[in-house]
Amino acid sequence: MRFGVVIFPGSNCEQDVIHAAHVLGHEADFVWHGDTDLSGFDAIVLPGGFSYGDYIRCGAVARFSPVMAEVVRFAERGGPVIGICNGFQILTEAHLLPGALLRNRGLKFICKQTTLKVEASACQWMDAAPGTLLRIPINHNEGNYICDPETLARMEANGQIVLRYCEPDGSRAEGGSAPNGALDDIAGICNERGNVFGLMPHPERVVDPAVGITDGAVVFTSIAKRLAEVG
Repeated sequence: MRFGVVIFPGSNCEQDVIHAAHVLGHEADFVWHGDTDLSGFDAIVLPGGFSYGDYIRCGAVARFSPVMAEVVRFAERGGPVIGICNGFQILTEAHLLPGALLRNRGLKFICKQTTLKVEASACQWMDAAPGTLLRIPINHNEGNYICDPETLARMEANGQIVLRYCEPDGSRAEGGSAPNGALDDIAGICNERGNVFGLMPHPERVVDPAVGITDGAVVFTSIAKRLAEVG
């Protein structure tokens, strides 16, 4: 399994993704934002950070990087693509995923551990049983997911909601459990086909046993397993 990790000016989580892949026994290499060749990669990762300084709005400039045209083609061919934090924002700007990410409720940057509930979904990056709880940190200023009611209903019907924020016991607070104010407590979604996955939490930071939590490993092992089955 070989991951291609795209670096945009302002990315700052690419090393974490490379390390996570290596810890799990996979290959991973950097892909410069100006590159247009993704051949040789089994999956593409858009990492977290502040691409192009978050000018205009998060992901809006990165969406026009030369590499993104090829990322779109890679995804359209069924190739697995994941966007983490800023990468999720880029995927929505590129229209590979529906909706948008707005400023956090309270207008403050949030860096904390969160509890997520796995939903029944079409996502190829997640094979944990529905109802599984994962402890994965967030680190963002614009993680407040939003979409129109019709889009939300369509995602529900198509199994595109992959992860929701919840309380430590798995319940959801009456006023919402998303620390950023995300609609319907949404933390991660996928496209209808299930090969494109975007999430605000950082699974790559909880893969190495040295940090004491390895809940993020399921994201990378799931896609490796899926590709092995179809390969």
